[in-house]
Amino acid sequence: MKKLLAVSVLALFAVGFVFAQASLDEPDPENVGADSALSALREISLDKFEREGSWNVHISADDGVITGRLFEGAPAMKETLEEDEGKEDEDTQVYGVKVEFFRRGKNSFTIKSGRPIPIEGTAKTISMWVCGRNQDHEMYALVQDYFGRYFELYMGNLGFAGWKKLTCVIPPSPDGEHGIVQSSAYYGDKPGLRLLGFRIDCNPMKARGTYYVYFDDIRAVTDLYDLQNRDEDDMVDNW
Repeated sequence: MKKLLAVSVLALFAVGFVFAQASLDEPDPENVGADSALSALREISLDKFEREGSWNVHISADDGVITGRLFEGAPAMKETLEEDEGKEDEDTQVYGVKVEFFRRGKNSFTIKSGRPIPIEGTAKTISMWVCGRNQDHEMYALVQDYFGRYFELYMGNLGFAGWKKLTCVIPPSPDGEHGIVQSSAYYGDKPGLRLLGFRIDCNPMKARGTYYVYFDDIRAVTDLYDLQNRDEDDMVDNW
């Protein structure tokens, strides 16, 4: 009886091994590609802060006075995009913001583009070089999704000296309806994500005196697969 049981167990093991081998060697066509995404990731420049008057700054009149302007300069560690090679003389300025606080408290101020900046494709990250002056303030990116809804994405703490590249990740929508939606098959074809600007929430204990912060080179990593693989004779649904 024991010998018969042992033979049966070995037979079941052999069948299972053969089945497993078949599953690995002969994958189901319906599952091919299910675990790999078709994508064409590319880092693109959104704004280099080279145009006077294209950005606006704001703080509550009860909290302080704010000023924004362009300065000559650039982060030494910044890498040039392939498409910008040979054009370094066109990227020579940074955007500086000066805040003069009236008193310590839960203050915040914004740096907003004169018009929303559209991001083509499906954006994955937004990054920007920041010179934070070693103050423990918190920075957020302000975006608008495909349906016009507003979101804020945490970029990082400004408690560092010198230039640093801050990056935020754009979470994908779980179902195309909730969260940050960047595209929809039901409402035409248009850039799905727009960058509105940035907000800095100040540390209440350090929001006093005068604070300086500088910005340069906003970029995004985006998936351009759908745009790059569109047929030349295919119409665009944006009318």
